[in-house]
Amino acid sequence: MRFSAVLGALSVLFVMTTGSVAAAPVMGVPVDGEMGFQAAATPVMENITWFHNMLLWIITAISLLVLGLLVWVIVRYNAKSNPTPSKFSHNTLVEVVWTAAPIVILIIIAVPSFQLLYYQDTIPESDFTIKTTGYQWNWGYEYPDHGGFEYFSNMVADEDIAAHPFEAHRNLTTDLPVVVPAGATVRVEVTAADVIHNWAMPAFGIKMDAIPGRLNETWFRVDEPGIYYGQCSELCGVRHAFMPIEVHVVPQDVFDAWVEAANEDPYSAPEVLVAHYDALRGGTRVAAAQ
Repeated sequence: MRFSAVLGALSVLFVMTTGSVAAAPVMGVPVDGEMGFQAAATPVMENITWFHNMLLWIITAISLLVLGLLVWVIVRYNAKSNPTPSKFSHNTLVEVVWTAAPIVILIIIAVPSFQLLYYQDTIPESDFTIKTTGYQWNWGYEYPDHGGFEYFSNMVADEDIAAHPFEAHRNLTTDLPVVVPAGATVRVEVTAADVIHNWAMPAFGIKMDAIPGRLNETWFRVDEPGIYYGQCSELCGVRHAFMPIEVHVVPQDVFDAWVEAANEDPYSAPEVLVAHYDALRGGTRVAAAQ
């Protein structure tokens, strides 16, 4: 792969540095003690998080109510406390309550649920489109609105992580990431060339099937620059676990420079990202290499 040679050259430049931490927020990596969703990076994920938290309160209240009723029945109506059992089979008020209450709860859940589904599925006017194709076992990306260049994105092997110029994470880092500008609305067309894959970005609230012969669509808008990770989320073969997704959200000028470089050679375009992160760090890597 051509990028391997570029990667090797870049690693020589940075061999004297003390680490490979990018000066940008990193999302989608395991964190010790983490519970719940990843922090939301898109409006869709913000709404998913809100809906999830609302459901958590409702489910907790229902669970506590049912638990309380069970405890009350066990204590009040056990054979020792109630040696002469009551004999009745109906209670109109109770039956109305346990029929009406779930209906009201389901309506409370359904309204924001349908709103969220509509918000996810209705793609707004986009700034540009990225086409992503799942293969066994990597991702192909095409930028039809920026000259039509395309490239393949592969997971960085364990033995190559130390030489990677970006912040590297085992089973998540790719040799060629997806790059988008901050604040842009991006339409993503998702398909596959062989079997069913799934383009999943937890921080974006995206989990879209890649199906051969079918073009699915989704969208995202990330306002905060950073590095975001996802993975294939559909069993697709022996190397299913090694199809990571890496998205770099950068300022518009950096994206423009990356697009210009990618149109010449997508496999050397990461040099633009290296220069960007080095500038964020105040040129410490360049100074160290010199």
